[in-house]
Amino acid sequence: MPKIACLFAACLLPCTAQWLTFKTPGIPRSANGKPNLTAAAPRVGDKPDLSGLWNMGVNLGYAANLTSDLGNGDIQPWAADLSRRRLAEFGKDDPETVGCRAGGPRHITRPGIVRVIQSPTVIAILFEDLSFRQIFLDGRTLEKDPNPTWMGYSVGRWEGDTLVVETNGFNDRTWLDFAGHPHTEALRMTERIRRTDFGHLDIQVTLTDPGAYNKPWTVVSTATFAADTEMIETVCSENEQDRSHLVGRTEAERQVKVAPEVLAKYAGTYVVQSSTVLDDRAPQTVFTVTADGGDLYIDMAGKGRVLMTPLSQTSFSPRLLGTFDFVSDASGKVTHMMVYSAEEALRAVKR
Repeated sequence: MPKIACLFAACLLPCTAQWLTFKTPGIPRSANGKPNLTAAAPRVGDKPDLSGLWNMGVNLGYAANLTSDLGNGDIQPWAADLSRRRLAEFGKDDPETVGCRAGGPRHITRPGIVRVIQSPTVIAILFEDLSFRQIFLDGRTLEKDPNPTWMGYSVGRWEGDTLVVETNGFNDRTWLDFAGHPHTEALRMTERIRRTDFGHLDIQVTLTDPGAYNKPWTVVSTATFAADTEMIETVCSENEQDRSHLVGRTEAERQVKVAPEVLAKYAGTYVVQSSTVLDDRAPQTVFTVTADGGDLYIDMAGKGRVLMTPLSQTSFSPRLLGTFDFVSDASGKVTHMMVYSAEEALRAVKR
């Protein structure tokens, strides 16, 4: 498995947390005592109240490739080439996983637990890695030429029951996703957040960056209220000695070339039938593998086509989740693939 995947699993160290089973007070509950997530959304005056602990973020496919809804011509060549190089080296220079530098749209959109604290003039969003956002509702406007920062500058306004948040002022040192898509300091992000009931948020995020992408695009996600639990502090603990060993592919791996006819054999739909090789639970995940232009790509959960970098004639890595090994029977027919990560081994059967 690529060393970068091991480092990512180890660099965020959860501390022992308190109150993980404390019952959240003052929330609607069903007769059985469970949180009623479909109850009416709370309000403060004439505005929805977004306060609380939320499990927020895009699905796995968008986390892998936030640009997956864009066509090839929508991504400027320099940005597409940079993403490809970063994937080929397994993200060894990723500022978030090896540099302990949180920030940018990726930090805001990625899956995880956040706490929202709402007041009439500002909304604060707290992340488990000790970072935060401020969304100002006091009428200020965005600066035209702000000093670039990791999390940018955010102002919000209410359009009916929808919170509209405009953010600019990101520096260009963060990546948009695990695929290493870049952005420039011209990036602007617009979020539209609506609390549909007590337990759910509908979120639309539109990104506009004329320096790297030829048109804006919108990513849709949801958030679910996280009741009867608490945030767990995670602290990035980068080890410079370990980081020095993150060299991406070995010299032998860089020389690997897989023929198009071999790649075509791997193309298809794969269904994960267990969470471990010894577990026979029902299917959980579907991967779609395609061969295109002499390369192999994987699509996760219907979104997020990502380049699979060859490590051998049968082993590939899209960086995210580790290593994918294709397995054939005695006749040479591909029957399944093994997905290896730091946490587990998955067996995905080819349909």
